[in-house]
Amino acid sequence: MATDNEGLFDAADYVRPALSGFEPYDPAFTPCKINLSANENTHVMPPGFVEQLRCAATSVSLNRYPDPMANELRNELALRHGVSRDMICVGNGGDELLFNLLFAFGGAGRTLVTCPPDFAEYANFATMCDTPVVRIPRDPETFAIDEDALVKAASTAALVFLTSPNNPTGNLLEAEVLSRLLTETKALVLVDEAYVEFAASDASFVSWLAEHPRLIILRTLSKAFGLAGLRVGYVLAHPSVINQLAAIRQIYSVDVVAQAVALAAVQSRKLLKPVVADIVAERDRLANELGEISGIRIWPSEANFVLVRLPDAARVRTRLRDEFSILVRDFSSTPGLEGCLRITVGTPEENNHVIHALRDLSKEWSV
Repeated sequence: MATDNEGLFDAADYVRPALSGFEPYDPAFTPCKINLSANENTHVMPPGFVEQLRCAATSVSLNRYPDPMANELRNELALRHGVSRDMICVGNGGDELLFNLLFAFGGAGRTLVTCPPDFAEYANFATMCDTPVVRIPRDPETFAIDEDALVKAASTAALVFLTSPNNPTGNLLEAEVLSRLLTETKALVLVDEAYVEFAASDASFVSWLAEHPRLIILRTLSKAFGLAGLRVGYVLAHPSVINQLAAIRQIYSVDVVAQAVALAAVQSRKLLKPVVADIVAERDRLANELGEISGIRIWPSEANFVLVRLPDAARVRTRLRDEFSILVRDFSSTPGLEGCLRITVGTPEENNHVIHALRDLSKEWSV
């Protein structure tokens, strides 16, 4: 019987063309004492909150499949946001929902418009779904969106993905930009609000859903709720959008433990207010102190991270890791972010280490 010569076999020869060249996701994590590279919530959670989650996690039966639509969690999220349950779809993190939106509404000849620098997975998922991407670059100094160019591009697009606060720049989406997209184009418009809990109380666009059926809001429990390891996100949208997402989603993608713990977290969310307030205060302190270091430029942020530009950023990131055991995210090779590092807001102690480390390193580049 003829057999393949394994030495000549390469699965890349069989892969769909749209996926050619993709490699496994690598966030470049390195074991460090202080990891401020992934915008995680590093604060200690209130004991009462932790106990509620522990009880929820140990109360579920693992021999039964989960509710495919996570209806108890949808009910609680509906109460939180003042919408009906049929306007919510829960997913295995925000990433699954982003992919599903492109899988359902994208495809060949159906363009996605983005405004980089932004979350890189928007364009990656679009490519996986054979969806062409039109990029409208942000202003290189302020990271503001080119409103007219965006509306023009969106006029012939199927989808627009925007982030507020934007990752990695930290600035909010202006209401006028969103209003024009919803009134002057026919595109579905996603506003990714993964970090909105760290912004002002009126920063969310959830209240716009009632009057704008093409608006989609993405939220997550990975950031403010401190549940990045749980992988739970959700979309708020018109019921017809939710129905389409429900029709194409992977069944049972949100497991029973994730549903139970997420439900307990949302029910106990008031306990997180002091944590979020402390992160916001630490963000402002971190930005102020880093901004006083010669050679560092810092942009205002409404998220749980700050973006800084400094001399020889890639080397600084390496030295922070190797000499100070601090891990931050290097964006210096990203178009529009030359010389930039993104630093997650950590605990006061973690932030102090970052400040002191950059002060020490700045003595060399300020000479």
